[in-house]
Amino acid sequence: MKPEEIVQSLKEQYNRDLRKQIVKNILQNEKSNDKEAIQSSYNILNQIFSYVLNQLGWNIAQDSSEWEDTPLKVMSDTFPKLESTKWYQDQLLQVEHSIKLESDMLQK
Repeated sequence: MKPEEIVQSLKEQYNRDLRKQIVKNILQNEKSNDKEAIQSSYNILNQIFSYVLNQLGWNIAQDSSEWEDTPLKVMSDTFPKLESTKWYQDQLLQVEHSIKLESDMLQK
């Protein structure tokens, strides 16, 4: 599936108000530092993110050396202000860490 098709599919599955509410809840939970609520919210995003990765045929372990931000771009195009969440920043850090590990292994 093309990234634009995935964005459209997600927008059809989750109306705009619901997408905004998901991000708003995450930001509120992160601000209040409610670990249980944060984990619950992250689980929702992780399920959606897994769907995006699957539809793109993307696997971090296989593709980290050629990282491009299509999966996260799809998520941010679908969910307004997602980039401002810790979840989004954590995804970036995980990829950077995977790339660094792979780079270190290749150098040895």
